[in-house]
Amino acid sequence: MTQTDFYANFYSIIPLTVLVAWASILLLVDLFIPKGRKGITAFLAALGLAATLSFIIWQTLVGVERTGFNGMVTLDGFSLFVNALVIISGLLGIALAYGYLKRMKLERGEYYVLMLFSITGMMLMAQASDLIIVFLALELLSIPLYVLAAFARPNLQSEEAGVKYFLLGAFATGFIVYGTALIFGATGTTSLSGIFFAASHETPSLLLTIGAALLLVGFGFKVAAVPFHMWTPDVYQGSPTAVTAFMSSGAKIAGFAALLRVFATAFPALSADLTGVLWVLAALTMVVGNLTAISQTNIKRLLAYSSIAHAGYILMAFVPYGNKEVLPISIAAGLFYLVSYVVTNFGTWGVVIALEKAEGKGLEIADYAGLAKKCPALAAAMTVFMLSFIGFPPTLGMVGKFYLFRAVIAGGYPGLAIIGVVTSLVSAYYYLRIVVNMYMREGDPTIEREMWLDFTTMSTAIATVVLSFVPQWLFLLASTAVLRLF
Repeated sequence: MTQTDFYANFYSIIPLTVLVAWASILLLVDLFIPKGRKGITAFLAALGLAATLSFIIWQTLVGVERTGFNGMVTLDGFSLFVNALVIISGLLGIALAYGYLKRMKLERGEYYVLMLFSITGMMLMAQASDLIIVFLALELLSIPLYVLAAFARPNLQSEEAGVKYFLLGAFATGFIVYGTALIFGATGTTSLSGIFFAASHETPSLLLTIGAALLLVGFGFKVAAVPFHMWTPDVYQGSPTAVTAFMSSGAKIAGFAALLRVFATAFPALSADLTGVLWVLAALTMVVGNLTAISQTNIKRLLAYSSIAHAGYILMAFVPYGNKEVLPISIAAGLFYLVSYVVTNFGTWGVVIALEKAEGKGLEIADYAGLAKKCPALAAAMTVFMLSFIGFPPTLGMVGKFYLFRAVIAGGYPGLAIIGVVTSLVSAYYYLRIVVNMYMREGDPTIEREMWLDFTTMSTAIATVVLSFVPQWLFLLASTAVLRLF
């Protein structure tokens, strides 16, 4: 290896290296932090994420793109955009967990270390340019999440959530491994660029198509797309709420990032075969997620089905797969919507954590009755989040859906856009039911006030509204990031 190769390899993974080293050191440092002062570990974890974010910003400003390790890892605008979003999600996740873990008597330093290792896997997913790296990144992000889901031991619901997530996650990973093996058999390589070259210069074989379909199944599990969504409600409900908030955002970012990079760069030749499949997956996910959410009375299960529905909206961005002119704009719209979902989602879970009490109490929709009278600011923030999920102005969710529907129509799929609009109207029923309970029902909810929790909730509510008035710069960032893929 020459000095130039070493520099290229190291430069491509500087943020990853910093975060892995920080997490490893923090694991040792935490041993010397007294049991009642694990807030120090939380602060150090947030400091590590902030340092990693500073390196990402520096690489963005420098603007030098690199491939490392013989093209297995790529540093480009897309990976920097996704990695910055993952780091911000991690910071918001720590802010939500800080007071929650104390209140639920779950304050243990390894929580934050596991978060950092999972975030490392998410970042590697965004940079992976080889199916082997995709698999390794998927395991690195998933295994800490399995442990975090069961973090509230000896709570049986939490332990059950961890076991279910682990078993179904391992099953889904098997699809990715088997799909990778078939693709290697069809093309002789696991490199995304090599697969693209092989598929473009000869008629795609049945083996390659089946392999790509198996990859889609594995990614479908990670993003909770129908029919691979069955684990989501139970795992979301059983996991500690702070874990659910982080999982529902971070895992989606990583899953969609890998799905986008793999299918946009390796399988354009299969667009004729995959477009119809993606259309059906997106439509089913929107319909099933929204219709099933109507009957939910537990807020965590409702938000689980809401998360499934929003995965369907984001999947819409991949449907114009064979239209090379529309696809970059469509995928940029998907990235924009992912940002709007993450911001709104963390704020929503912040309100849920504020009302949750020990032993799973305070998690019914009926428990939100009287919130507007007891805490008007919190009720107003929750209203903003619900309107954003519906796609009602003036919220970031409305802008995101506008970009998505416009791209899908431009790609020649107005029927899918109509399904998206109709399911958004259906979602108004169960989202506004929460608002009705807060403002039109009598009650006396117990509210937990904590500085970082309040800051996260209110700042995301403000961002949800303010960014809807100036969305152009964010969409431009997403568009610039996506163009590097083509």
